[in-house]
Amino acid sequence: MQLAICPTITALSKEEYLAQLKKLTKFAPRIHIDISDGTLAPRELLGIGLIRWPRKTIADIHVMSRHPHAELAIAKELRPHLVIIHAEAQTNLKAAAQELHQNGVKAGLAILPETEVQPFSDLIINYFDHVLIFSGNLGYQGGSSADLRLTAKARMLKYINPSIEIGWDGGVNEHNVKLIVKAGISVINVGGYIARAKSAKDAYAKLITVSESVN
Repeated sequence: MQLAICPTITALSKEEYLAQLKKLTKFAPRIHIDISDGTLAPRELLGIGLIRWPRKTIADIHVMSRHPHAELAIAKELRPHLVIIHAEAQTNLKAAAQELHQNGVKAGLAILPETEVQPFSDLIINYFDHVLIFSGNLGYQGGSSADLRLTAKARMLKYINPSIEIGWDGGVNEHNVKLIVKAGISVINVGGYIARAKSAKDAYAKLITVSESVN
């Protein structure tokens, strides 16, 4: 799997979203956009109907909602690279993945720290392209820590489906990113480490350098 460091956009307003988008797309080819209606994460973020991105940018949308039907309907029209919904959502996950595929969009499944992988084996084998291992605070950019014990889920995922793309979200920094990559995780979403850095571009470059040093 090709390694990707994806800066995360977590915005409360359109102005905040556009400012983050402008800054991050200057150097990052792939970004991760958080969307929340407050039903799964503790706060609402900018609505999916207000987001756009440059055509050259690869955009992943993370839908943090227990009932993602409305967001999925809009996401199909936006045609991002990937839409990630939660295993904990109260929806037909198989049908949601099929609907995304029918519209040329890859389907991702996010798994919270307390959620086991095994009950979703059939979906991971047959319907989803990507699984996101979540280790952080839903809906907040920065301030979380990476629970590296959760990298065991990556080994389980590769056992279930060797071709699945695996993502990580939560607490990534220059000190732990190598361990995350070594676990077999190829898509690393980064919020606070880049957002709080004096130079977002330099912080991004540092993570790339450290990640690519993994043998």
